[in-house]
Amino acid sequence: MGPPGSLWHHIPSDSEETGEDEDASPSAEPETTLDACSQWRNNVGFWLLGLCNNFAYVVMLSAAHDILSHQKTPPSVPANASRYDCNAISTGAVLLADILPTLLIKFSAPFCIHLLPYGLRVVICAITAWGSFLLVAFSTGTVQSLAGVVLASISSGLGEITFLALTSFFDSAVVSAWSSGTGGAGLLGALSYLGLTESGLSPQHTLLLMTIVPVIMQVSYSFVLAPPPGAPRCGWGNRPQKSLRSPSSTQQPLLEIKATVQNKAQSPQLSLQEKGQVVKGLLKYLIPLAVVYFAEYFINQGLFELLYFHEAPFNHPQQYRWYQMLYQAGVFVSRSSASCIRIRHIWLLAVLQCLNMVFLSVAVSKMFLPSIYIVFALVLYEGLLGGAGYVNTFHCISEKSKPEHREFAMGVACIADTLGISLSGAVAIPIHNYFCRLP
Repeated sequence: MGPPGSLWHHIPSDSEETGEDEDASPSAEPETTLDACSQWRNNVGFWLLGLCNNFAYVVMLSAAHDILSHQKTPPSVPANASRYDCNAISTGAVLLADILPTLLIKFSAPFCIHLLPYGLRVVICAITAWGSFLLVAFSTGTVQSLAGVVLASISSGLGEITFLALTSFFDSAVVSAWSSGTGGAGLLGALSYLGLTESGLSPQHTLLLMTIVPVIMQVSYSFVLAPPPGAPRCGWGNRPQKSLRSPSSTQQPLLEIKATVQNKAQSPQLSLQEKGQVVKGLLKYLIPLAVVYFAEYFINQGLFELLYFHEAPFNHPQQYRWYQMLYQAGVFVSRSSASCIRIRHIWLLAVLQCLNMVFLSVAVSKMFLPSIYIVFALVLYEGLLGGAGYVNTFHCISEKSKPEHREFAMGVACIADTLGISLSGAVAIPIHNYFCRLP
C-alpha cells in the first residue's frame, strides 16, 4: 500500500490479476519511489498537454491581424479610411472561426464523446492542429486562412474536453498542472509569435516552425503520462493495447483496464436527467466564468485592433502582437497561482472584468489615453483576471463534484468559457464596423 494521498495506493502485479500468490516485497521503498515518479510524470504530462492543446488557438489569435492584413481588401471597403487604421474584416471574424467549432464540440461532446477512445481523440487533436498551421501558412485568401483557424479550433475544443475529463482519473494536482500549461500556451504562443516575427521571420515561416507542437502533444500523451490503475491509456507500459475495433474499446479506451480495488475510473453511465441535475448545480460557477470570458475576449478581438497609438514606437501589427503577449502573460501567471491563491467567488472576477471592458470601450471611443503603456498595464491586468477565473472555477468544480459525476462535470464545465468567447466574437464584429466607419 502506498502512503495516504499518493497517486497509486496499490498497484496489483500480473500475478495478482491472475490470482497467483506472490511473496510480499521486503521493502515499500521502491513503490514509494515509483509513486513519486509517477506523480511527477503526470504533472509534467498534463502541463505539456495544456501547453500544446491551446498553442495553435493562441497563435491564431496572435496572428489575427497579420492573417487579415495580408488579404486583399474588397473594393467596397476603403483601406485605412478610418482614424483607427482598420482592417476590412474585424479580428472578431478570426475569433469566431477559432471558437465556434469549439463551442459545437463542447455542447455535443459530453453526451456522446465516450464513444471515442481517448487515444483516438488525441490523434485527431494532433492532426488538426498540425493541419491548421500548414493551411494558414500557405493561405492565399481569407477563406483558406479562416479554414485553418477552424482546424485549430477543432483541435483545441476536442482537446480541452478530452484532457479535462481525463483529469478525473488522476490525482487532483494534475488540474493545476493542466491549467498552468494552458496559461503557458498563451504566454509562449504569443511570445514566440511576437519574437520570431520581430526577429525578421515572416509569419509564414513562423507558423511552419510551430508544426512541431502537435508532435509534442502526441508524445506527451503516449509516453510521458503514467496513468493510475483503471485510467484509459494508449501506448503506456508493456501491456497489449486493445484494437480500436474492439467492442469494449468505447468503455475502456485503447487498452485493457486492470480490475483493481479502485473503482474511481469505473464512472457510471449517467442518465440524461442526472446530467441535467449536474449541469444545474454547476451554473453558479459557469455563468460568472462565461461573463469573465465574454468581457475579456470582447476586449481582445473587439478593442485591441482599435487601440492604436500613432505616436507609439511600434507599428500597428506590432502593437496588436504586444497586446496579445501581455494578455497571455497575465493569464499564465494567474493560471499558475492556484497553489498560492484561491478565489471562490468567481462573480467578483466577472464584475472586475466587465469594468475593465467598459473602461477600454470608452477609451476607444474618446481616445483619451495619453500612452500605450497604460493600455499595456490594463491588458496585463485583464489577463490576470481571466486566468484566475478559469483555474479557480475548475478547482471548485473538481472539489465540489461527487466522484461519480466529476468526469462529466469537468467536461461540461468548459462550455462556459467557450460560450462567452463566442458571444464576444459576435458582438465584436458590428462594434468594429461601427468604429471603422467613423472618419
